[in-house]
Amino acid sequence: MAALFAIRCLFRSYSRVRNVDQNTRVLVRCSRRMLCSAPSDSSSPDAHVKPQFLDAEVQDILTRITGLNLEKVFRPIKQELKPPEYKLMTDAQLKEATQSAREQAQRLLKMPPVLPERKPIIDVLSEDKILEGMDTAEYVFTDITFNIPHRELFIVIREPTRTLKKASWEDRERILQVYFPKEGRRLTAPRLQGEPEGACSHLADLEKMGKYDLLHSTRHFGGLVWYLVNARRVDGLIIDMLQKDLWQDAVSLVGLFNKVHPHSETVQDASSQQASGLDLLKIYAKRESQRAGYVELALQTSAESSF
Repeated sequence: MAALFAIRCLFRSYSRVRNVDQNTRVLVRCSRRMLCSAPSDSSSPDAHVKPQFLDAEVQDILTRITGLNLEKVFRPIKQELKPPEYKLMTDAQLKEATQSAREQAQRLLKMPPVLPERKPIIDVLSEDKILEGMDTAEYVFTDITFNIPHRELFIVIREPTRTLKKASWEDRERILQVYFPKEGRRLTAPRLQGEPEGACSHLADLEKMGKYDLLHSTRHFGGLVWYLVNARRVDGLIIDMLQKDLWQDAVSLVGLFNKVHPHSETVQDASSQQASGLDLLKIYAKRESQRAGYVELALQTSAESSF
């Protein structure tokens, strides 16, 4: 117990306090939770053959769809102002510098891994009847040893009901923020109206609002696409791509959808017709889309402008 220090906390008032990045809430939540995987049905017929996020073929498709907007990747960030640096270059040097910038941008756009949503911590260590009703507050016991990874630190809570249990993930994050504060995080009081927790809820909000540009050409766009594909919610993104004349990206998206759901009607029809390109999109709109009319209209408009 030498490494354990007790802190008395009234969790009744702050039981729902959580870490929030005030300026970039959506992106930080996506980073913190590493873009949790979309819900899936393990009993579905295609569960055992579903491709994985880190498969080379999947990564290649997601990388193409992500896009490479150098202005967005190298957009200015808040930092100490320094005088601009000018260089005189030949055409060959300029070409080399541009290629170097593209390679650096591709490294910055490397997607974080998609991890399954972490399981809740429900681990009761003891029930001590003699302590029941001894106090109305919860006691938190925290190991703050500095040379141990934060995820491995031992944190337990003694409840007023005599139960001694391991701290939940939410409690751990709040407590660790007290001892090991992270820049950009702070403890805030809960809103009057609660918000759904988790990165997936924010990805779903982006899909509902059609704010795909917020993550396009960022390292998080691949995770968004992977979530939408697994959740069978790619209609909005396909329409957005077609409206921006990115029909090749839309075709790649449907191709990824077919790989993840190999027993769908879209795959069967595409295979029998040996469809590709815009024909693949037409089959998807007919067989799978929940917004077929919008997809077909966007497809028609895109085809007319492209050809």
